Amino acid sequence: MLVPVLILGALLAGSVPFGLLVARAKGIDLRAHGSGNIGATNAGRVLGARWFGVVFALDFLKGFLPTLGAGLLLGTLGTLAIPPAASLAWLSVGVAAVLGHVFSPWLGFKGGKGVATGAGVLLAAFPGLTVPALGGAVAFFVVLRVARYMSVASMAAAASIPLFVGVWFHAVHERWVTARWLGAPAPGEPPVEVVHMLAFLGVAAALAGLVIWAHRSNIARLRAGTEPRWPRPRPDGPRADRRP
Repeated sequence: MLVPVLILGALLAGSVPFGLLVARAKGIDLRAHGSGNIGATNAGRVLGARWFGVVFALDFLKGFLPTLGAGLLLGTLGTLAIPPAASLAWLSVGVAAVLGHVFSPWLGFKGGKGVATGAGVLLAAFPGLTVPALGGAVAFFVVLRVARYMSVASMAAAASIPLFVGVWFHAVHERWVTARWLGAPAPGEPPVEVVHMLAFLGVAAALAGLVIWAHRSNIARLRAGTEPRWPRPRPDGPRADRRP
C-alpha cells in the first residue's frame, strides 16, 4: 500500500495552486491577468520579478519533496542499481506531482505548465534524472538568452532531458563515473544500461511531452507573433507590488 499512498500524496501536493494563492493574497486573480496562467512566469509578469522566484520555489518544492521522500522510503535514492519495477514506482510519484500541477482538481483540472514542478522531480530523482536535469538547465538558459522566450526555453529544456538521460546512462554503463552507482548484473542478465535506462527514459520522455503539450497556447502565440519576450517591457503604470 505504500506506493499508492505516495502517488496520491504527490498528486495532492502537486495540485496546490501556489501561484493563484500568492496572487490572491495580494488581491489579484492571476487567471484574469497576463496570460491567465497560474505559474511562476505569469506571476512574475503580473506581480513583479521577486514573486516569480517565490512561486517558482513553491512549485519546485511540490515536485522535489514528494519525489525525494519516496526515494528515501523506497530505498531508491542515490543509486542506479534499482529493479525496473522499483524505478517505475519511484518515478510514478514524480509524474503524479506534475500531473497534479497541470491538472489541478481545485481548478477544474486546469493548472500550470509543469516546468518548475518537473524540475523539482528531476533533481530529486538522484542520480538517474538529476544529472540529465543539469544538462536541461544549461539548454534552458542558452535558449532563453538567445531567443528571449521563456516558453521556447522551457520546451527546449524539456525536449533535451530524454537525450541527456540516454547519454548519462551510457556514461554510467561505460564506467565513466563512480562505479558504486552501478549494480553488477548477475550472470545472464541484460546490461545495466538496458535494465535501468528504460524506466528513466520513458518517464523523461513522458514529462517532456506533457510540458510541451501544456505550452500549446504559447506555441499558438509564437506562430501568431504575439508571444511576449522575457523580460517583458515594463507597462506604463505601476506594477502591483510597486509602492508609490
